Parts: sequence; structure tokens; C-alpha cells
Amino acid sequence: MLNTSKTYNNQMKDTSKVNPLESEAIYIMREVAAQFEKPVLLFSGGKDSITLVRLAQKAFYPAKIPFPLMHIDTGHNFPETIEFRDRLVKELGLELIVRNVQDSIDEGKVKEESGRYSSRNVLQTTTLLDAIEEFKFDACIGGARRDEEKARAKERIFSVRDDFGQWDEKNQRPELFDMLNGQIELGQNVRVFPISNWTELDVWSYIQKEQIEIPSIYFAHTRATFLRDGLIWSADDDVVYRDKDEEVIERIVRFRTVGDMSCTAAVLSTAADIKSVVQEIRESSISERGARIDDKRSEAAMEKRKQQGYF
Repeated sequence: MLNTSKTYNNQMKDTSKVNPLESEAIYIMREVAAQFEKPVLLFSGGKDSITLVRLAQKAFYPAKIPFPLMHIDTGHNFPETIEFRDRLVKELGLELIVRNVQDSIDEGKVKEESGRYSSRNVLQTTTLLDAIEEFKFDACIGGARRDEEKARAKERIFSVRDDFGQWDEKNQRPELFDMLNGQIELGQNVRVFPISNWTELDVWSYIQKEQIEIPSIYFAHTRATFLRDGLIWSADDDVVYRDKDEEVIERIVRFRTVGDMSCTAAVLSTAADIKSVVQEIRESSISERGARIDDKRSEAAMEKRKQQGYF
């Protein structure tokens, strides 16, 4: 079960220990609901977006979350993530909107990549922008954090996008004294990052404290894998390109970040529970996005995608 029980209700009422990061995130969630007409929470089924759901629950408890969740589905997700996504929204009674990158490909709006490093990660920008226009969303809540990547470290909590969905990193609003300005012009929308100031360890520690269930893929398991460029790739699906000479071996691995199968590598690990994962992260000297090949296409890969409208 996904914390819909009496235990969860007791956790919601416990205010004996104040978490400043949680308090800030809840404040941001409430500001979104107050300042925007049609917000949406971008949901991938990963740990950060699952944390956002818990924070939204707390922000509006005992009422339901007052905005839908939306997943831009590339079609190349890990099955464990999609199964978890569907179970979560069912058990919590949430509204889920799914828009598919495959539809954008079929409509000729984007072209499928091919070859050794092909991925649909870049293609989802078009699908996302189309969905924002379709539903007229004026605020999209996401789980990006400043510690993940240097382009994300530049971004404000309320990040304004123009009527083409583009981000201008040189023209951002100041956010002094936690004053969040949600005023936008016609056609603009805002990307909102409630856990922008959190670290990977903060997220995991919060998951541990709140006893939040997450997909099994985050914990150590035996998986058919192969090595490429010093990274460990899943061999369980033909989505991931593999050369004939790349040998498949079963390894005990887990995933620190969960994106597409085609661009997310695993790490060797025996961390089979949250406590072990937290300890492993404390001892790690490598960012979780070190296993994301899409960030390695160029020095400014993430920033360029964000300028084009990427999350």
C-alpha cells in the first residue's frame, strides 16, 4: 500500500519536528495553487516526483491535491516505473494525464533517433509543450533540483517560460525573501521547482522518514546487463541499443535515477532497503546524473534542452 492508512494520517498530524525544506516546499505548493489558474504536477514515477506528491498531499491535507498529475511517456520507461505510477494514482485517487512521445513521432512532429546513443529524451520536449498548450496549463510543477546539474542550478523556483516554451537563463526574476512572483503575460507559463534546494540525500532521507514507497528499481536486484563506456546498461529490453560484441552478464545493480532505459545506466550496489541506500549516497562522490548518458552529449546539453522548453 502507498501510505493511505491510519499511519499516514498520523504522520500528517505530527508537527513536533519542523523540516525547513519540507516547509519551504509546502509553501511553494500553496503559492502555486493561490497564484495560478491551471497548474499541473509533472510526474515520471521517479523518486523526486513521488516526493512531490507527498508534499502536495501535506500542503492541502485533508483536501485532495487540487491539480492533476501529467506524465510525458516516451514509451521507453522501465516497466517497474509505469506499474508503480498507475498503482499510485489509483490508490490515492489522483487524476493522471498521459501524453505519448510516440504520438508526436507518428504525427511527424519529431524524428526517432537511431544508433548507439539514440534516445527519446530530447523528443519529449515537443510532446510536453503540446500538452501544455492543449490543457492551457499556466504552471508546471517539477522535481528538478539544483544539485543535479549546473543548468538546473541557475534556475529560479518560479521559472518563467515564453509563449514558445523557451527559457532565457539571462532574464530571470529575483526571488528575494522567498517572495514568489507568479504574474505572467498571455501565452507564458511557469515551471515550478518546490524541491530545488534539496539534495539527493535530502530526498532519500525524506523518503526514509516518511516511509514513502518507491519503485523496486531503486533497490539492489539481479538484472541482465552489459557494459558500455564504463557504464552498466540494462539488457532486458530491445529499447537499449547493444552491439553484438557487448556481452550480457547478470549483475546485482540498482538505479540512482530513473529516466528512459535507453539513457539511464545502473550502478553496482547491494543496497536493498532505504537505510542502505541512504548510507550508500552519503559515501558517494559521484552525482546521480553521472549515470545519465543524455547529459553527456555536450558540456551544455541540459541547458540547451531547457532553452528549447525541456523540463
